[in-house]
Amino acid sequence: MHGIFGIYFIVGHHSALRYVLSSIVEELSKGPTKVVLHGNADPDAIASAFVVQSAFPDVVIWTPGGIDRMGKVMTKTLGIETVEGPDEPPGRLLVLDTSGPEQLPEGIDLKDAIVIDHHARNDRWSEAMYYYCDDGKSSCAEIVYELVKLAGMKMTREVALALMAGIITDTGMFKFAKPATLRVFSELMEQNGTQIDEATGLVSIDVDTSEKISQLRGAQRLKYWKVGDKIIAASQGSAFEASVCKALIGLGADIVFVGSQRGNMFRISARATQAMVRRGVHLGKLLGGIGTETTNGGGGHPGAAGITGMGDVEAILNISVDNAMKLLRNLDSSRD
Repeated sequence: MHGIFGIYFIVGHHSALRYVLSSIVEELSKGPTKVVLHGNADPDAIASAFVVQSAFPDVVIWTPGGIDRMGKVMTKTLGIETVEGPDEPPGRLLVLDTSGPEQLPEGIDLKDAIVIDHHARNDRWSEAMYYYCDDGKSSCAEIVYELVKLAGMKMTREVALALMAGIITDTGMFKFAKPATLRVFSELMEQNGTQIDEATGLVSIDVDTSEKISQLRGAQRLKYWKVGDKIIAASQGSAFEASVCKALIGLGADIVFVGSQRGNMFRISARATQAMVRRGVHLGKLLGGIGTETTNGGGGHPGAAGITGMGDVEAILNISVDNAMKLLRNLDSSRD
């Protein structure tokens, strides 16, 4: 039966969790499977795919949109094999760590697809056979960890390290981690004799000169707005949008949007401080809403999100800032 199935796990519904994940285990055990990841796949996505590849038969990891720099370091160190070409490998489709179908190559048939994600729920996955979304998890690695435990897999040390690295990066070195995340991380260390420095070593990269220049240019082109005692900032560049966001947060902004234009296409990254997240800001939902309004693809986490698509980056930045300002004003008024 197609359509949304087991769509959303709510913490506390353990029987529902086990039933849906058990059904997915059964499907993946049939093989072959092609795991597809979002463009510029990060360590959490790569780690999740690596675990599935280690647990189930005939799994190919397909990264048509490429891998980010930390992901490349991890794949090289652990010997994780991926296929990056435009041609779609054979097998049942498993989509991991991808907030919306617009992040996948055009023409992919979702009717027999399995989708596992931890970003804000997206109804655009309605065509998938299974859509399991738990935005209560800090990383996709935590969901896949539960999946392979149900499959009865005995983890290797390399698999455990990959999961740890995925958790570390998606939680911003634990700044956005939840208690359950720390319990999973502790289990991985205890059961596999792994250490934190080994996992951080998998995703440690030096900031090169071009990235530093992008950060400086981002600061140079910065615009900012005050809402009460909070600051929303926006900037444009040509690369390293997420890195520029982090730099501008470091300068004192509370919410940041950084965009780039590539022909008719744009890309925007957004970041918020943990204090803003505790206050009620959810950038994934904010950019997801903008994506729906502008027929683009947006989504992500409460404190880190993005939107990509076709259009003018300055216009989308302005919409993002306006919506963030309205959100902060609403949050302020609700506290009065």
